[in-house]
Amino acid sequence: MSVVEVRDAGRTRVITLNRPAARNAINSELLLEMRAALATADDDARVDVIVLTGADPAFCAGLDLKALAHGEDTELNAEVTTGSHRPWPLTSKPVIGAVNGAAVTGGLELVLACDLLVASDRAFFADTHARVGIMPSWELSIRLPAAIGRRLATWMSLTGIPLSARQAEQAGLVSVVSAHEALLDTAIALAADIGTADQGAVRALLGSYRRSEDLVWAEGFAVETATGERWRATAQRATAQHETGDEWRREVLERNRERFSRDAG
Repeated sequence: MSVVEVRDAGRTRVITLNRPAARNAINSELLLEMRAALATADDDARVDVIVLTGADPAFCAGLDLKALAHGEDTELNAEVTTGSHRPWPLTSKPVIGAVNGAAVTGGLELVLACDLLVASDRAFFADTHARVGIMPSWELSIRLPAAIGRRLATWMSLTGIPLSARQAEQAGLVSVVSAHEALLDTAIALAADIGTADQGAVRALLGSYRRSEDLVWAEGFAVETATGERWRATAQRATAQHETGDEWRREVLERNRERFSRDAG
């Protein structure tokens, strides 16, 4: 079974993160296959719009902490250590995020890299970088406040408290909230509507938005990168006190279990 599934709906390419037992947590296999699927869709003349979603019950629970804790995934560790600016290289075609469930930390960064968002009424959005003890490296500290405002973004990042789909819609992060069962139909209908426009104009205008963002955010990304480098140097000394990766992972899970069980209720 592939960790990323691909299918077409008319001129829309649907890419599904497919590690449901791990809540679609990001390991290097999923990351590389997702990037390859996006690049292939972008190169395919039969595709106008790309939809990115997750296999239920989650959209993406973030990085695979188990793999990181055991040092099993050296490629993912290198990604976290060096950062790569974005979760995937820019596409020329719009990417719609169809958020079917939890989009947490690294999953929230995937969401923020999409051009448009629709969400299931079961979706929620959370940034737990501070609770896990890592720093963002995919522009979250720039993209999240740009999407919902600095104060709400700071509240999310410092507390780890999630936004529901309706709260995310009210904050301007999500354009449409649909019934869970209708989510993909809603996303595909939006993609088809975009497909009725002049596709050359769509891609030129999308490119203009993105280049403008890059110009405005270039210094912010440099700050995020430098912050991450300083933090990792400090964190490496701190985590060296743990005897095993399992001990570190248990501490992280314990720190977050009460918060998420309380918010889910």
